[in-house]
Amino acid sequence: MFRTALRNVLAHKARLSMTVLAVVLGVAFLAGSLVFGDSLTRAAGARASEGYERIAVSIAPGGRATPDGRRVGIDAADVAGLAAIPGVAVATGRVEGFAAVADRDGSLIGRGSSHRGANFSPGPDGADPAYRFAQGAAPTADDAIALDETTASRGGYRAGDTVRVATEAGVAPYTLSGTFRTDGTRLPSGGSLVLFSGATAQRLFLEPGRYGSVELTAAPGTTPQQLLERVQPLLPQGADSVTGDRLSQIQQRVATGDNTLNQILLGFAAVALFVATFLIANTFSMLIGRRTREFALMRAVGASRSQVRRTLLAESLLVGAVASVIGLAAGTGVAALLRTFLTSGDTSAGPLVVSPTTVIACLLAGTVITVGSAWLPVRRAMAIPPVAALGAAEPATPARTGSVRTGLGALLVLSGLPVVVYGALAGGKDARAVIGMGSALALTGAIVLIPLLSRPFVAALQPLVTRLHPVHGVLAARNTVRDPRRTGATAAALAIALTLASGLSVLGASATQYLERATTHDFAADYLVEPAEDGMRLSPDAARALAKVPGAAASPLNQSTGYTLAGTTSVLTGVDPAAIGRLLRYELVEGSLDSLAEGKIAVADHKAAEAGWTIGQTLPLERGGTRHGTVTIGAIYHANPQSNLLPTITAADSLVARFDPSPSNAGILIATEGGPGKAALRTVTQALGDNPALAVLDRSGVKEQYAGDIGTQLNVFYALLGMALVIAALGIANTLAMSVLERRKEIGTLRALGLDRAGVTRMIRLEALLVGGLGAVVGTVLGVFLGWALGNTLQETVEGYALVIPWGRLAVGVLIALVGALLASLWPARRAARVDIRSATAAP
Repeated sequence: MFRTALRNVLAHKARLSMTVLAVVLGVAFLAGSLVFGDSLTRAAGARASEGYERIAVSIAPGGRATPDGRRVGIDAADVAGLAAIPGVAVATGRVEGFAAVADRDGSLIGRGSSHRGANFSPGPDGADPAYRFAQGAAPTADDAIALDETTASRGGYRAGDTVRVATEAGVAPYTLSGTFRTDGTRLPSGGSLVLFSGATAQRLFLEPGRYGSVELTAAPGTTPQQLLERVQPLLPQGADSVTGDRLSQIQQRVATGDNTLNQILLGFAAVALFVATFLIANTFSMLIGRRTREFALMRAVGASRSQVRRTLLAESLLVGAVASVIGLAAGTGVAALLRTFLTSGDTSAGPLVVSPTTVIACLLAGTVITVGSAWLPVRRAMAIPPVAALGAAEPATPARTGSVRTGLGALLVLSGLPVVVYGALAGGKDARAVIGMGSALALTGAIVLIPLLSRPFVAALQPLVTRLHPVHGVLAARNTVRDPRRTGATAAALAIALTLASGLSVLGASATQYLERATTHDFAADYLVEPAEDGMRLSPDAARALAKVPGAAASPLNQSTGYTLAGTTSVLTGVDPAAIGRLLRYELVEGSLDSLAEGKIAVADHKAAEAGWTIGQTLPLERGGTRHGTVTIGAIYHANPQSNLLPTITAADSLVARFDPSPSNAGILIATEGGPGKAALRTVTQALGDNPALAVLDRSGVKEQYAGDIGTQLNVFYALLGMALVIAALGIANTLAMSVLERRKEIGTLRALGLDRAGVTRMIRLEALLVGGLGAVVGTVLGVFLGWALGNTLQETVEGYALVIPWGRLAVGVLIALVGALLASLWPARRAARVDIRSATAAP
């Protein structure tokens, strides 16, 4: 039977080519995701743990800090004491902090949150084992620095050049003494690293004579664990110690813990494989339908029903296995492309990792899905008696309103839709899970019912089609509904892809509008100045410099935490009372912002309602367990709880300074005299000293800062869904091609009656458009419905979230589906137009 199956596969290889291609694409997507994830994880882990083998024990000062938030560090005398412990070969003090490098145009080199500065700490031999210099020498003078090779290359710098470096203390020029290579302990992947002399680094990042951490190297004959046991009793008060091996494990776990991207890719790979099942099922259904006489003859000469069934399933197994092997090989190439475009720096280096788990998973996925998809057509074919099969080919099976299939589909839809509506309206923590369950039921039911929907859909479009092409339109409409089950299965694949794309479009457009309102609605200033790296503290000098700009109004947003007002945990934001009304849009409910200058506070309405506060109420204020007096509420204003700019509690910066001499400056707002423009932007930038570590954002920049990522993410998701659309288009091409083979005699007859080649081509293309339109409409309607349901669950926690239907994007999605269907029809239409009249009309 296996030889029979192999012979049958080779005999129908052309008809099975689309199935093979669909499985190859799905498995390639799956294999690419798995190989990419494993390769990325190994590269990130190797980079993160690199270099820790030279550290026996690492010592950090723990959580100690000064009242103004600065780290205490470890005294140089303590470092000398640690170096004297038996078994310690070298004790190296480390200091690090934020340091950003400007290129020759003054722009920041690199992106992200990995702009670091550190000290060069030479040992007895004058070298620092953490750094290997490729050019020049280590920095020894206070005005000298060294850069990592990648950063120096990006900026076009060589030894001897002047480089501007920004730290929290400001921006200053330094002379580049050399470039170096280092490991993952010092330089995070994709980041930049600036080396200073020891004294300069301590002055910039900590205090003179103090270190942020200490690395101990073990003497020969001493293990890291032995050294750790000797060091722990002698540690400075509050300090922590850990072995280098343990630190390597921690860093590796941190670096490899986030696999969100890989999970997203696997999710879309699953969608692609699911869409491929429709193509596979359709292909085997049509192929088996044309071979019913062959199976009947096999039964007549002694083959049992189970033998024929095993032969057909063996055929699907062969197709799935071959396609899976090809897909696995192609997936390795996909992984290489993903790593090139989705990663950078050291994570894009290293070998591709093809694990045994990946190989097994891909081979199983491809073969199981192929065999599973072919099982129903095989089962249906085996139910036909041999005598009936010998008499005629299997007729098309219409979708009847009273059939079991229709009843099951209606039951699933009628069960799923109320569940989705209930989850959307009732809300609660389990609302999304309820919607997910209802969506699965409704989508499955819609797929089952698509054959039934094909007739009314085609009937609704037939007048339009026939008006454009009277003869060809009628023929195309009749051919489309000739086998509703086949049409429905072909359209279902497209509907799934459009459902996801439309749902994402609705959620993305709604979220974008919400974020734009949450950010720019309160923004009345011309510019917002922010640090280039999260967690960086803006220097008070920056706010003072902007306050000196002629005709400008500027105010810092000094956030101060750790307060308890009348028993309620609170955060105060200090502002300039004279300027803040010009910079932020306060919608006052009660009171006046002028009360800020009187030492009172202004409170957002949601905070006041939560705490039960009222206008004029005096609140006892505590910070750090100590009572510092009272504050009075002078104004209550309306604020979106998710606003990125409008504070929950606003106070005069002078009031905040009484309790917190060093608040965290989250940003600076400034309104210039003539409004935003190139001249105003240049004035603000110059006032800040052309600091590359500070971002100056106008209104559109603020909007892009908080809402721009959604558009980028949606484009990535659309690109990933493109694989499902390609497979759906292959399904349309496959169905039309098989249909042309089945209707060869019919097409020959039409040609004999006067239908020319162009007419046949037009007829096939119209059929493709009708099938594509059915899938696009069903998918878009379902996607909008699910987008509404999921978005509705956000309204409980996200004030101001509202449904936005992006008609333009939805129309583009439908248009892409129709264009894909039209392109898919080119090959079948060409084959149909080339049917020979004489051979096609000859008696079989």
